[in-house]
Amino acid sequence: MSGSAPRPAPLEEHDVLVGGRSLRVVRRPASGPGARRTPLLLCNGIGAATDVLDPLVAALPADLDIIRFDPPGIGGSPAPRMPYHLSWMAHRVGQVLTKLGIGEADVLGFSWGGMLAQQLAIGRRRRVRKLVLVATGPGALMVPASPRVMAVLTSPKRHQDPSYVDAVASKIYGGSLRHHPERAAEALGAGSRRGPLRGYYYQLLALSGWTSLPLLPAITADTLIIAGDDDPIVPRGNATMLNRGIRRSRVHRYPGGHLEMLLDPEPFAAEIDRFLSS
Repeated sequence: MSGSAPRPAPLEEHDVLVGGRSLRVVRRPASGPGARRTPLLLCNGIGAATDVLDPLVAALPADLDIIRFDPPGIGGSPAPRMPYHLSWMAHRVGQVLTKLGIGEADVLGFSWGGMLAQQLAIGRRRRVRKLVLVATGPGALMVPASPRVMAVLTSPKRHQDPSYVDAVASKIYGGSLRHHPERAAEALGAGSRRGPLRGYYYQLLALSGWTSLPLLPAITADTLIIAGDDDPIVPRGNATMLNRGIRRSRVHRYPGGHLEMLLDPEPFAAEIDRFLSS
């Protein structure tokens, strides 16, 4: 960032009540004379609180209004009383935008959040200007991870135990973590949160039977699909499936794994900024 670039605005935290549940929302307002009118909504991966995306937010320009939230039972959002479906969550996210006075937003979804972002773009088309899908797929009808990787993903232990994530990182995340698995625990904030586990399990249950595949043509937003060439969780064929289904989409591939955007955010931020500004 050059010396004349605006400084990022301080973060604002809100507890937003939607559907009888409170969601923790973190917002970094746009700063500077050229502040953009369309905010960017970030939807995070499974089990991860908003602060996991801090490196990406810091790398994005200060003139961009950025909104994040913790799903029920994750980070600062209270544990859910009962399971929910992804379509319910997308509806609640739309309500959060309404309560913040936002009619239209750009939406970026990472991993689990990428599926939520797709549901939002399908069910709330007028509210999504541009869509960015990072390391994600179309849900139940996707190219699956290997059984060994899936077995690890069914447990929240990788978000709870730094020694455990060190042991499995190279196999399930790929990319640079094949050589430096110790970086995964820091990127995920493993060990820093030990709240109720049902938030994680309910996020898994939210995907039960959900797939965007037959509905991808309903996504009308310009879409950037960002996919790693060494992502064991979301094999590379999923980006091709999304690209074929979403008419106004293109794929940007990077030589890395599932968590590369968190580990080295600058090139991702530059690509995302170019797309949003184009």
